[in-house]
Amino acid sequence: MSRCPDFTHLLVLPRLRVQNANAVSSPLTHGFPSITAFLGLMWALERQVCRAGMEHLAFNAVGVVSHGWQEQVTEGFVKAFRLTRNPVQQDGSTAAIVEEGRIHLELSLVFALNTEHWDEAQRQSDVDRIAGLLAGLRIAGGTVLPPEDMSAHRWKPWLVDMTGDSEHRQANFRNTCLRLLPGFALVARDELLDRRHAEMRLKNPCTTRLDAWLSLARMEWRYETEAGGDKGQWVSSRRKGDGWIVPIPVGYGALSELHPPGIVRNARDPTTPFRFVESLYSVGEWMGVHRLRRAQDVLWYADSQPAQGLYRCCNEYRPSDPFDTVV
Repeated sequence: MSRCPDFTHLLVLPRLRVQNANAVSSPLTHGFPSITAFLGLMWALERQVCRAGMEHLAFNAVGVVSHGWQEQVTEGFVKAFRLTRNPVQQDGSTAAIVEEGRIHLELSLVFALNTEHWDEAQRQSDVDRIAGLLAGLRIAGGTVLPPEDMSAHRWKPWLVDMTGDSEHRQANFRNTCLRLLPGFALVARDELLDRRHAEMRLKNPCTTRLDAWLSLARMEWRYETEAGGDKGQWVSSRRKGDGWIVPIPVGYGALSELHPPGIVRNARDPTTPFRFVESLYSVGEWMGVHRLRRAQDVLWYADSQPAQGLYRCCNEYRPSDPFDTVV
């Protein structure tokens, strides 16, 4: 079983405003960028940080806290993406339109940093430089807008020391969560998929995990009559306490063997081994940050297993008390 990599600090970049991010997170889901986009952002930022002379910092995991969003869709019960009009071609004919889903976001990013030596006098300067480097990158294809008030305290990044004992780390993380309110963090709820699959197999042994995933992805209403009577009531498939459950992509699974570099034509990187993959799906939950108990609850990290053909994003959130347990 994989575990979250070690880290000594949390770097919080609060209240980032992102314009026109990619709302299509996978071939089957939309509404918020995939967590793979944020891991890709973390690695791109780490390369920029190393080139800027901060090789002592390792970025090991990332957390996402959403404060607001506005998906660019039409009004009404049946929605469609608002698309841009491409310029006409040289001969005056209409150019083809590739449908793209866009979303405006306000979010905070929490990076798990690991370092052995970090000069205290240099920390704040490094944090400001990292924030400046992030401002020049794209987040899920979206543009990072400058803060409305550069001098406002709420827009300034801060560092959280996670090197003390467990009580010290928990207290620092709880203070961080309070500063991120109001906001919702995306956490993994893989166990809900296993539970729903087991429940559905009791009624139909041929039920697949895809059936269970689709069942969790939608809200169903059915009319149940009382025993021995004609009266009844409408009952939802979402039970009280289920939380804000959403279907999410969590990485990629291999469709082919690993090809040597340069063998596959038109590959993006001719120096890296190539493999055809498809999306992997699971279930997540948008949870209020005040309900998180430890830093690992919000952090996502990569777990690559090339021998098994799995390239997965993992999160270690688990319900720990009756308040968090689905009933």
